[in-house]
Amino acid sequence: MTTDQDVQDVGADPLANADGTELWLERTGTRQYVGRSSRGGEVRIGSMGDPDAFTPGELLKIALGACTGLSSDAALARRLGDDVPVTIRVGGLAHPTEDRYPALTEVLEVDLSGLDDAARERLLTVVHRAVEQHCTVGRTLEHGATTTLTVAGER
Repeated sequence: MTTDQDVQDVGADPLANADGTELWLERTGTRQYVGRSSRGGEVRIGSMGDPDAFTPGELLKIALGACTGLSSDAALARRLGDDVPVTIRVGGLAHPTEDRYPALTEVLEVDLSGLDDAARERLLTVVHRAVEQHCTVGRTLEHGATTTLTVAGER
């Protein structure tokens, strides 16, 4: 049986990402950062109330919803058309004293009114299965992940 620790111990770079993508954040001001990828993606990150920026908690929720959307997209498009409009709403309040989110909620909004009951149930089963099997963010949150922080120069 392969464990999460076995996967970590295979000698991989602890900062490795899929397809060799590099990810980093750069400070741009007081409690303000820009997250960047080596593919050219950028996202502004700041505190609650900073215009044009996401908080880290908002990004966590957005990542969960995005993973659900990408995991279910092929099934939805195959049965409802390539141009099917989908909205995924995400939310969850932080625990008032523990600085964590005890629960996150997603609502995938898609018009299923054109399907008969049997087709609707089949599609819902496929969507749930796709998300349960392929949404890496959701699976990570459900199963937990270790985190490691090293301050450069500390070791």
